[in-house]
Amino acid sequence: MTSAVRLRSGQGPGGSWETAVALPDPRLRPGVISYRGIRLALNRPRRRLEAPIGAATLLLGFEEPVRISRGSRPPVTLVSVYSGPATTAALGEHGGRISGIEVLLAPWAAFTLFGTDQHELADRVVDPDDLPHALGARRGTSRWSSVGELSAALAALPTWTARFGLLDDVFTRWSAAGTPSSVRVVRAWSELLRTGGAMPVPQLADEVGWGVRQLESRFREQIGLGPKAAARVLRLQRARRLLAGGRSQADTAAACGFYDQAHLSGEFRAMTGCTPREFTLARGATPSVAPPGPPGNDRMAGEATSLVLSPDRSAVFSKTGAGG
Repeated sequence: MTSAVRLRSGQGPGGSWETAVALPDPRLRPGVISYRGIRLALNRPRRRLEAPIGAATLLLGFEEPVRISRGSRPPVTLVSVYSGPATTAALGEHGGRISGIEVLLAPWAAFTLFGTDQHELADRVVDPDDLPHALGARRGTSRWSSVGELSAALAALPTWTARFGLLDDVFTRWSAAGTPSSVRVVRAWSELLRTGGAMPVPQLADEVGWGVRQLESRFREQIGLGPKAAARVLRLQRARRLLAGGRSQADTAAACGFYDQAHLSGEFRAMTGCTPREFTLARGATPSVAPPGPPGNDRMAGEATSLVLSPDRSAVFSKTGAGG
């Protein structure tokens, strides 16, 4: 069953908010990473820059839409959203009111749950009802015919604990009905996570008993990114965490396996649309200038994944091209 729910809420001049975080049933882990419920009722629009992370994201929206831009693709406006594995940042925007549940998935678990080769969804944001997921497409696994219907059922439940419990049941059924992920892919992905993307691809292939070409093919199918691209994302994810913890750029570059500080800066801009300094300064914005809302905005516990952008910083990051 789902772990104990950690609930936080608040209210102030900018509006009210509530977040609920829990771990899924142990039987679903580590494929289903976390559940995060959110309700925002703010008095102004909100913009978030979301850096690439080592996970796919499923947002089950209850009512209000969100507008998401990524790279050169046209923005999409959806209530429920699936974001595949990515190497570029996304910019999410809404009118100040939003509610739903965000589910983080290991990419190989998303392959099983949704029955889609993940390379078709890499660096994309799509309506989950456009995926051949378990709703309706898998016989006898669900009483809902769409993600929209599932989201409505979740919204109607009285507590976050009940909602997360329903998701445990749904994902258990989807997983049983789906194509199992390769044990070797899961092992290789775990090694990349463990090393923060530092393991060379030939060594990773040897570790799981495949050739490099076969590893690349299976990663594209079940992870969405090739092993080299996946390692880049995980390496930069670790770098963001170290920088947010106070490490210098030089120390961070050395610790994460970048050639030098310039290499770190170049990778940072390529994948987030901003420099390490801009990212760190934006995360350190004081409460007087930061947008209102919940204090914890990162999608993964202990990671530096997101920036809530105040109006002045929104203009800066829009000019960098982050998220389009």
